[in-house]
Amino acid sequence: MWTGGLIPVAVFALDGFTGALGANPVQRLTLQTGLLTLALLLLSLACTPLRHLTGWTWPARIRRALGLLAFGYGALHFAVYLLDHGLNLGQILEDVLKRPFVTAGFAALLLLWPLALTSTPRSVKRLGFARWTRLHRLVYAAAALGVLHYFWGVKKDHTAPLVYGAALLVSLLSRWVFTRRGKSAAR
Repeated sequence: MWTGGLIPVAVFALDGFTGALGANPVQRLTLQTGLLTLALLLLSLACTPLRHLTGWTWPARIRRALGLLAFGYGALHFAVYLLDHGLNLGQILEDVLKRPFVTAGFAALLLLWPLALTSTPRSVKRLGFARWTRLHRLVYAAAALGVLHYFWGVKKDHTAPLVYGAALLVSLLSRWVFTRRGKSAAR
């Protein structure tokens, strides 16, 4: 899982080393790391519904790796943004406060931060399963903000952000259905 998830980093590095990042390397890295972040985040959210639908156990085993990879690519996405702005924290803060799509992306990354920090079994024990579970529900808000960030960042064709939004909606609805079904069965 980790090897496959890190292949894009190797491709970025190789393309950078060989000069194959294209005419606008910052734009390419920004777009591709952002898309990887959102795709991996949505895949991590799809693990639970997939497990419920199929009875397979492997989706639950890869969910954490997908989430951590999503955070890693989100951090890389933000690092490219920081470098593109010359690490000028004043300009970055102004950008975050004035541009809604930047605000949404920054908020999504901030929500993913505690999830990445508490993704270990030790954190589950330290926080207790119930508190850990409540904390990790922030992933839904982070994913929604990520989709919004993508939607607001696109200038013309909103098809791709809408597809990501539909995938998030399907994941949320299926979780809701499985939760209700489980409560009904418990009665």
